[in-house]
Amino acid sequence: MAEKTILTLVGSLRAESVNSKFAQIAAETAPEGTTVTTFAGLEEIPFYNEDLDVEGKVPAKAAELRAAVAAADSILFVSPEYNGTMPAVLNNAIDWISRPFGQGAAVGTLAAVIGTSAGQYGGVWSHDDIRKSLKVAGATVLDDAKLAVGGSYQRFAAVEPQDDVEVVDGIRGVVATLAAAELAAAN
Repeated sequence: MAEKTILTLVGSLRAESVNSKFAQIAAETAPEGTTVTTFAGLEEIPFYNEDLDVEGKVPAKAAELRAAVAAADSILFVSPEYNGTMPAVLNNAIDWISRPFGQGAAVGTLAAVIGTSAGQYGGVWSHDDIRKSLKVAGATVLDDAKLAVGGSYQRFAAVEPQDDVEVVDGIRGVVATLAAAELAAAN
């Protein structure tokens, strides 16, 4: 049986972001036969511009993102909430992987969304917006594979996410659901 791959895209660019730590937990707790990697360099991709999206002009990092999404069996978005919606860096990533419309790298790719934010609901508006955009981009979004952890500043002030059993179990569950959906889709 071939190794299944999950590509994570993290919406927080801070080096020590809790969402980055969630992505690390996903990689460390992935079920046997599944590899989870994080795409590095989302901040290097210019804002989507159709004038750049022509053969010979596509920025290298945007082309790298498209290739990584196309090569992965599924994508896991790990996101905080900024001003009631998704971070611009994730919206931009979805713009690049959705083009050309109907044929982009996201088409048919399994996807799920998790994350944490300072608000009490853990970024659910952001997560809902990501799911909606991914569906428009043609991804197969697993709406039941989700985790939103609220109050991140307080919750992780004294405890690291990897030491929070509830968080680790939640992330492990989402990754296992995504991996099982990959296997089901392959058969």
